[in-house]
Amino acid sequence: MKKILKSALLIMMGLVMFTSCEDDNDSNPIVKTPTEFRLNTPALAATNIDLTNSSAIVFTCSQPNYGFPASTVYKVQVSLKEDMTDFVELDQSFPNTVCNVDAAQLASTLTTMELNAGKSEADFPMDVKVYVRMRAFMTTDTGSPVADTEILSNVICLENVHLNYSLAPVTMPEHLYVVGGFCGWDWGNSFEFVPVYDHPEMYWRMVWIDEAGVKINTAKDWDGNQKGYNDITVAGDLAGNISTNGDGNICSTTPQWYLMVVTASVSGRDIKYTVEFNEPNVYLIGEAMGQTDGYKELAEDCKFKVPTTMDADFVSPAFTGNTPDGTGVRAYVKIPGNDWWHSEFMVLNGEIAYRGKGGDQDRVAGKVGQKLYLNFATGKGSLK
Repeated sequence: MKKILKSALLIMMGLVMFTSCEDDNDSNPIVKTPTEFRLNTPALAATNIDLTNSSAIVFTCSQPNYGFPASTVYKVQVSLKEDMTDFVELDQSFPNTVCNVDAAQLASTLTTMELNAGKSEADFPMDVKVYVRMRAFMTTDTGSPVADTEILSNVICLENVHLNYSLAPVTMPEHLYVVGGFCGWDWGNSFEFVPVYDHPEMYWRMVWIDEAGVKINTAKDWDGNQKGYNDITVAGDLAGNISTNGDGNICSTTPQWYLMVVTASVSGRDIKYTVEFNEPNVYLIGEAMGQTDGYKELAEDCKFKVPTTMDADFVSPAFTGNTPDGTGVRAYVKIPGNDWWHSEFMVLNGEIAYRGKGGDQDRVAGKVGQKLYLNFATGKGSLK
């Protein structure tokens, strides 16, 4: 009797455990590595598709066979080759199996691909075959990809895509920054170049360059677009002082202040930079230096004393004339090929303020015997 009861109890426990396992599988289904994922061929695949006059191209697909309905992200990849060896994945992501691909983004991507393949702007418009596939992967509740759930679809072909040149003109950068050893390579403390008046392609900045070096970029970020020694054309009076190091930085074995003058030019889809490294000379001009019969540029008696350390001031000669508010003290650096006022600046409220692309600056009165002090490392200045 005891044996019968013991056996019955074991059978009941087994049934409970079996039921529990079934419940666990129902609430926590096992993720299967997908083996099936199909991209459907659109009805318009064999027709002429004019991307310029389209807002979107719609692709549909099946959900990968994860074993249950799952939160899935879908990405579209396009290629000019049937084997997809040159594929580019579009930026758009889709949360379901109906994917409305932005026609303008597709046109821009295909234009870039054709240019990379050797075509020029003159070759457009053109009619091309475009090969398409999709990439899918399961995501968690927080949107993170789930390991071992990625799968690629089959490849379909859009037989006749009409492609106009779809890239915006390359323009001069609105901003240009320099980062380096002088600021601990921290973009938050980097310097912005000053635009040269009436020259959107030219920028200048007084920069301390040493063995650590500097790099330039159009963004205050390590975004992969920063330019080092091998990415620029080195020029200027002090070009012989400029070299590089193992990190490709723009370096100087003669640590000192340099007047960096950057000239940008467009070459195809790229912007090229010629950087002049010139003597770091600053000058006064006008009534403060007794120039009452006409302003004289680059006068030796108007030149500032250049510091030999990074944290010291540039110091002007003593003023030899009084400058009321109407005329004011005027200071500048000389940019080759430009008038002095294209790169002038003044100290306003204790800060060095650059004219840049703007109009006349506020005037600051000065008296005989005073000097102008400029600290380009901190951006501060004073008149005393």
